[in-house]
Amino acid sequence: MAMIGLMGFVSSAQRGVRIGYIDTEYILQNVPEYQEATSQLEAKVQQWKKDIDVRLGEIDAKKKQLNSESVLLTKELYDERLEDIKIEEAEILDYQQKRFGPNGDLMIQKKQLIQPIQDQIFAAVQDMAKSRNYDFVFDKSADVVMLYSAERFDMSDEVIRAISRTAKRTQAQSKAERKALEDEEVVPVINEELEARQKAADEKQAAKAKEIEDRKALQLAKRDSLKAAAEARRQKILDDRAKAKAEREGRTIIPDSTAANQEIPRDAGKTASEIEADKKQQKLNDREARQKELEERRQKILADREKAKKEREEQKKKTDSVPNNNNN
Repeated sequence: MAMIGLMGFVSSAQRGVRIGYIDTEYILQNVPEYQEATSQLEAKVQQWKKDIDVRLGEIDAKKKQLNSESVLLTKELYDERLEDIKIEEAEILDYQQKRFGPNGDLMIQKKQLIQPIQDQIFAAVQDMAKSRNYDFVFDKSADVVMLYSAERFDMSDEVIRAISRTAKRTQAQSKAERKALEDEEVVPVINEELEARQKAADEKQAAKAKEIEDRKALQLAKRDSLKAAAEARRQKILDDRAKAKAEREGRTIIPDSTAANQEIPRDAGKTASEIEADKKQQKLNDREARQKELEERRQKILADREKAKKEREEQKKKTDSVPNNNNN
């Protein structure tokens, strides 16, 4: 046994080590399916960027409008509109992170795009290495530093041809086409090891998708909480304003206990959803009334300014006409 092992070692040493290498980037650039999918992904990316730019432009426009109307708004109304703008801005940032973040749609789709081609490359390299007795096969585009590589050891073009033959065999329609392709050297079917790798990759991708969904749910819950807090603050401002207005007009404010007793017959027989709908409608009515009041104040201010401007112009005309009369 020792002599047999020694003879095998000597024969291996005499044969020498067989080394080959591939260039994955070069292969991907010459696979039509990968290039077509890359173009489609790039079109999606441009559409996502366009949507983000449009929404950011809308936010900037709202900020400018708020600044221009700040002199006409009360502090409460200004803070309310500013908070709405901040919420919309946070939603845009969440959308941007969802599309272009480390675990966003762009990274996920890139991995989905390159994984099938990588599996085909791996299968083709394994088949060539076994059939030609290669001891090592390196990837030139990976982290391995190759200071020099002779072109005769480059297997990239052979891998491209193997992938192309596999695609043609899949698309073959007639028996003659399939027979002609079977006579060629083809890439073997992905073995159990590759299937295990694919399964592990799918499980990892599913785990990442679940993590993204959980993070999205947490962000939605946080945003809903912020909206609820903002709505509560707005409602408190409206209640305080209504109370102050009632006191200025000299109306008697009904105590909370009496108001509660009066509201019971009104809501009697209504479901919780109907009561909630009534509350929402009341809030909408209050907001419309507040906006109407603001618009009336704005129109009054503009009218006063216009009136004052006309009075100044008339006064100026009268002043200018005095010397002319004297000369006459």
